[in-house]
Amino acid sequence: MFNAFLRRPSSAAILSLIGVLAFYMIFGGVDLFKLAKAASWVNFAANLGIVAIPVGLLMIAGEMDISIGAMIPAGSITTAILSGYYGLPIWVGMAGALALGVMVGTVNGLLTVRTTVPSLIVTLGTLVGMQGIVLAAAVLLTGNASVSLAAPDWAKFVFGQLIGGSHQVIILWWLGLTLVFAFVLHMTRYGNWIFALGGDKVSARNAGIPTARLTITLFILSATAASFVGMCQAIQFNSAQVSGGMGYIFNAICCVVVGGVILTGGFGSVIGIFMGTITFAIVSQGIYFTQIDRNWSNLIIGAMLLIAVAMNESFRKLPLSQVRRKAKKEA
Repeated sequence: MFNAFLRRPSSAAILSLIGVLAFYMIFGGVDLFKLAKAASWVNFAANLGIVAIPVGLLMIAGEMDISIGAMIPAGSITTAILSGYYGLPIWVGMAGALALGVMVGTVNGLLTVRTTVPSLIVTLGTLVGMQGIVLAAAVLLTGNASVSLAAPDWAKFVFGQLIGGSHQVIILWWLGLTLVFAFVLHMTRYGNWIFALGGDKVSARNAGIPTARLTITLFILSATAASFVGMCQAIQFNSAQVSGGMGYIFNAICCVVVGGVILTGGFGSVIGIFMGTITFAIVSQGIYFTQIDRNWSNLIIGAMLLIAVAMNESFRKLPLSQVRRKAKKEA
């Protein structure tokens, strides 16, 4: 039974979470009940998790998207300019932010499938390009790098309210999107296509899978998810900044890797990414609830990442080794 658990892509994330909690309890004197009630790490995980899951699906498919670092402030500033500076209805600003995500995701996908340039380089280009566009547009249109926004009550209620005065409503969006993506990846043919695409793109194409269309769709999901997070942040905080978002690149990839996704593609799970996000959030934010010096947080994250990578590779090889042993016995 334990071997069956280890073969699951999410096993590394679950073991990492248990290890982090045990480490904090033993060496940090953390109160788990107090940590569980804290809003800081949950809010952090929700904003990060909405971005991490689509990025994880792309990595399962063998691709990478780092343009999310620019799409979060792009979604935020688009909403604020349209509905704050120009006074258009809030739904116009929201639609503009999401449309921008669709457009950038489409560009990323088309460049990836129609050229031989790796997706890492493609999205690096759009990352830098969008940073320049966002800054130039904000200064040109408003004269400032910061734009205020006063969202109506219904938008605040759906996208920017604080539940219980501390927990952001985006937590509910994170949980809902996790369930949707988990169903798609693990219960539909599209999920099988994503795994096949990451396993062997040529074989997937020969099998009749629309690899180009699927790749473009995954890039659209990634960019739009990032712009959605930026949109929610603008509505909640009543303002948008042209800076910020770069930290999401490393953080999202870290969550995905800790969650059991391997960089070569073809292996991973949504639940693993979800657990990896929780683990990363507790490491980075939970340290404030311990007696450990805050300067050690990056060391803990680095060690956790290396251990998770080693576990992912070992657990991925378990089914293959068992098949070989079974074949030898039958022979």
